[in-house]
Amino acid sequence: MTATFWLLEAPDSLAVQSRHNPDGYGLGTYREDGSPHIVKRPAEADEDELFAREAREERSTTFVAHVRFASTGALAVENTHPFEQDGRIFAHNGVIGDLPALEEHLGKDRALVRGDTDSERFFALITRETERAGGDVEAGIAAAARWIARELPVYAVNCVVATPTDVFALRYPETHALQVLERAAGGPSARRHLDAASPAGTVRVRSSDLRGRAAVVIASEQMDEDAAWRMLEPGELLRVNGELEVTSSVVLDEPPAHLVRLEDLDSRAAASQQS
Repeated sequence: MTATFWLLEAPDSLAVQSRHNPDGYGLGTYREDGSPHIVKRPAEADEDELFAREAREERSTTFVAHVRFASTGALAVENTHPFEQDGRIFAHNGVIGDLPALEEHLGKDRALVRGDTDSERFFALITRETERAGGDVEAGIAAAARWIARELPVYAVNCVVATPTDVFALRYPETHALQVLERAAGGPSARRHLDAASPAGTVRVRSSDLRGRAAVVIASEQMDEDAAWRMLEPGELLRVNGELEVTSSVVLDEPPAHLVRLEDLDSRAAASQQS
């Protein structure tokens, strides 16, 4: 299907003015041959913000859009979401501490990481655990998140992992929202296209194709007034397959062993988590 994205719809809104400017923008899709296609840039100058505000029309069965507020890592392409590894696309919202311990645990798989972020290191662990599970992405996400929850300081590890056929989403712990909408063709009225936006004015998506097709939308904020939006439970791992069948289970049923509070974060990380 075709969808049009604005990754910074309202740059002068009060919501954006009350915070710092976003630190990166990215959109991940899949080509017809199943290969990932990622367009992303860090925001360091006015031309980057212009790039982010311009509408980007893409065709794909899966879309991963992300606006970054940096908690770790410099403003660089290597640190901008979404990331790609082994043909999978990944985006993360949260903070994971003690990155040296995570790097030590990754061992040789540290080579998967190109940037400085906790997010990409988390993704590398998912990639490693998925390989160990024989390609089972769901098992890989669960194993990686369980190790982090047990061993490292955690503020949040909300994430989305996409493949050419499936999308996985994890909310953990209850720190940040993560919601899902199973949208029938045409929405509640059965005749309307998709036109949705985040309340903060950072992401907007429009798709006329969804007037006649069903879809599943996963977002950190409820993006329209559809009553079918549902909040994932803390520790819930959701899977959407190529037929739009949605399954989920709670894979983490206890809080992190080293739960980090907002007041425990440094000023930069705290600002990124309040945006």
